[in-house]
Amino acid sequence: QVQLEESGGGLVQAGGSLKLSCAASGSIFSFDAMGWYRQTPGKQRELVAVVTNGISPTYADSVKGRFTISRDNSKNTVYLQMNSLKSDDTAVYYCNAQRVTTHYWGQGTQVTVSS
Repeated sequence: QVQLEESGGGLVQAGGSLKLSCAASGSIFSFDAMGWYRQTPGKQRELVAVVTNGISPTYADSVKGRFTISRDNSKNTVYLQMNSLKSDDTAVYYCNAQRVTTHYWGQGTQVTVSS
């Protein structure tokens, strides 16, 4: 059973930074892709950033230049460094891991940006 555990969310002022972490229960080598999504009430979950094996990371246009996704295979952890945060970034952030066509999700971590 794959388990993903997010951490690092919280309350931050606009312009500030946060770093989210997603620790996987097993080796992340086995995943074809890992990424971060976010969701606000009444809206669909949207892709924030994803890193696919052998391919450069992909980012949503709204976070390009501000967010950076990275992975530490030795720690089975994926990170999302978020800089220059805006109130529009307020959401629950979910870690995602994909193996072939199966997606696994974390429980989510709340990020709140105050203006």
